Amino acid sequence: MELKTQLENALREALRSGNDVRKQTIRMALSAIKFIEIEKGKPVDEAGISAILQKEIKSRREAIQDAEKAHRADLVESNKAEIDVLESFLTIQLSEPEIQALVETAISETQANGMADMGKVMKVLVPRLQGRAPGDRVSQIVRQMLQK
Repeated sequence: MELKTQLENALREALRSGNDVRKQTIRMALSAIKFIEIEKGKPVDEAGISAILQKEIKSRREAIQDAEKAHRADLVESNKAEIDVLESFLTIQLSEPEIQALVETAISETQANGMADMGKVMKVLVPRLQGRAPGDRVSQIVRQMLQK
């Protein structure tokens, strides 16, 4: 079943069960997908939906950091709950060693030999990893491997 359909079905279930956090989080995700579809003028594919969910998770993590600085435990908990809901729809994320193996392959394919070639490596990696690994984590690993 495709991801958008899963989200729509989960929204119906959340409406029936009265789970407000799940309902609001899924509605937000669906509206972000709809916004991108309107902006592009065509439906978003599975990788695009995964990327949207990753972006929403990243923004929640940033909000958690800000809430912790402000000593707002209530906001931290609500954002963590939303992250849990969003992560339940993502495909299984790649582990650190799996990402490193793909980065090594991309570095050898592009014959990168320094930080100046980071863009080449990322250009090859992003389509392969889309939705399966957070972009900031991938760029951090690429940076570490190119500095060796």
